[in-house]
Amino acid sequence: MIRKLLIQNGTILLKNKLVPADVLIADGKIVRIAPGLKPDRATETIDAKNLVVLPGFIDLHCHLRDPGQTHKENIASGGLSAAAGGFTSICCMPNTEPCVDCAPMVSYIVQKAREESPVRVYPIGAITKGRKGGELAELGLMREAGAVAASDDGCSVMNAGLMRTALEYAASAGLFLISHCEDKNLAGDGAVNEGYNASVAGLKPIPRAAEEVMVAREILLAETLNTRVHIAHVSTKGSVQLLREAKRRGVRVTAETCPHYFALTDDMILTYDTDYKINPPLREEADRQAVIAGLADGTIDAIATDHAPHDPDAKRVEFDTAAFGTVGFETAFAAGYTYLVKSGLMTLGRLSELMSARPAAILGFEKTGAVKAGFAADLALVNLNAFWNVEPARLLSKSKNTVFKGMELTGKVKYTVVGGLVAYENVR
Repeated sequence: MIRKLLIQNGTILLKNKLVPADVLIADGKIVRIAPGLKPDRATETIDAKNLVVLPGFIDLHCHLRDPGQTHKENIASGGLSAAAGGFTSICCMPNTEPCVDCAPMVSYIVQKAREESPVRVYPIGAITKGRKGGELAELGLMREAGAVAASDDGCSVMNAGLMRTALEYAASAGLFLISHCEDKNLAGDGAVNEGYNASVAGLKPIPRAAEEVMVAREILLAETLNTRVHIAHVSTKGSVQLLREAKRRGVRVTAETCPHYFALTDDMILTYDTDYKINPPLREEADRQAVIAGLADGTIDAIATDHAPHDPDAKRVEFDTAAFGTVGFETAFAAGYTYLVKSGLMTLGRLSELMSARPAAILGFEKTGAVKAGFAADLALVNLNAFWNVEPARLLSKSKNTVFKGMELTGKVKYTVVGGLVAYENVR
């Protein structure tokens, strides 16, 4: 029996316009979009009155902590948190314990996600064995096992020659590389952005150059080889400019940023609250504005979460020794809508592209990332007029370390549909 779902009375984002219409789904795919559709007896329904139907969000960059640190997050809890944020597909980084640097580890995640996650989970394998930067990991075998990309996220591949070889091997294996751009020799044991606030707070600084020299290197390597590379979590004005110039030259480079980089600045570190310790660090207002401009003009291709859950023991310590990272699944869309759309800096259609269509294109996913007949029924139903305060205790992630705590955001996910099945319903 074919499972059918009808979303009625909603407003659909079609070609950057909001249009009243219903969405009929059968066998996991959208089959018809039109007003006034009627269900038969075998059809489940969702009343989407006052809701906007968007393509489900796709996260290029998250951390699920499984295996090895499941007290912080696991595939089931991370998948539920992602669904609560409207994400239908998420790509998890390999910095687990043990590291995802071989085909069996990729297979472990694929199988466990199939059994436990309400959303689609795509593993990202490591570039080097153990993410130690010394020897290439099994890129081809990991691709065959289900990896969609490779990254040493959390660590840079500091050896430029090895990174060049990795780019070549990845291309032949059908993978692309995601670069964590941080020169460890420049970053040292820094904790916050180098600048006035670091000096006032007396905290160890990380210069913008630590990110920018690696962005420049990856661009030059990709340009030399005429291959693609993806830059993770862009945070500085200089990085945005390097990417803009590279794209004008036709370099095959794509990039992402995260909500905290377009919403917040390093003013937050003056509270000494370690939830604001993230990597790359929160930057200054000029950097924030540059990131927003990059999102608006296409220099930055996508918004990712870099969802990085940590338990209280990892965060409630001195700032210099606290773990880097913030959770992000459940606040990503609302932060984008609040800081980018409501403020008039971009349209809802552009925000949707950054969170759905462009990530789908980067990953090479076909027939997803849009509300369109024949496409996968991966959808987020949101109330654009819902105001809500971010209360960490109410987040569905196992960890509660959010940089948006106590803030009022606009835009709330009410339903998430994955493959025609309701993966999340907000009953609060």
